[in-house]
Amino acid sequence: MNQQIEEYIFDHLGAESDVLHELYRYTHLNVPYPGMISGHEQGRLLSMISHIANPNRILEIGTFTGYSAICLAEGLRADGHLHTIEQDDELAATAMTFFEKAGLTEKITLHVGDALNIIPLFDIDFDLVFIDAAKKQYPDYYRVIFDKVKPGGYILVDNILWYGKVADPQIQDETTGIMRNFNDLIREDRRVERAIIQNRDGLFILRKK
Repeated sequence: MNQQIEEYIFDHLGAESDVLHELYRYTHLNVPYPGMISGHEQGRLLSMISHIANPNRILEIGTFTGYSAICLAEGLRADGHLHTIEQDDELAATAMTFFEKAGLTEKITLHVGDALNIIPLFDIDFDLVFIDAAKKQYPDYYRVIFDKVKPGGYILVDNILWYGKVADPQIQDETTGIMRNFNDLIREDRRVERAIIQNRDGLFILRKK
């Protein structure tokens, strides 16, 4: 996306909340690979989807510094709760700091560890799941969460276009191949309805039938 269009979009989205603005700035000043943060454009999209889904339970795989979790939590029902999983304990500590600043410590539980070990321990079902963690494990995340998503629930999967590499047959690296295979897996899965938004790096929106 060219900078002129990006600035136009940001202008019409309105300003970030003070907490999200601080978190975005902190991440870019202090955290390696700050481009992994969702940011304002995607954050507003996640918030809107969450409001539309009106979830009681949300699961996020890949907290990073907490931006997307805060946005997703905006759409929770009054008695709803969000579970988010982060493998890096330093990132988890940063996220918890900003969850406190956002007044969300009662609405968000952060789990530190491997999502593939943590998810089977949940004895609850989810209305909305957001996958944005290790790309090589996307197929495993999808398989382990699927039966924990309620019928009619939503699964959001980030970075499915992988910088446009998935559409370029000249590119044959391992991660690109995994993302292609994952996208093909979703295409053939008759248990879900699907849409793709070319937002940033591509977002799959799946609805479990």
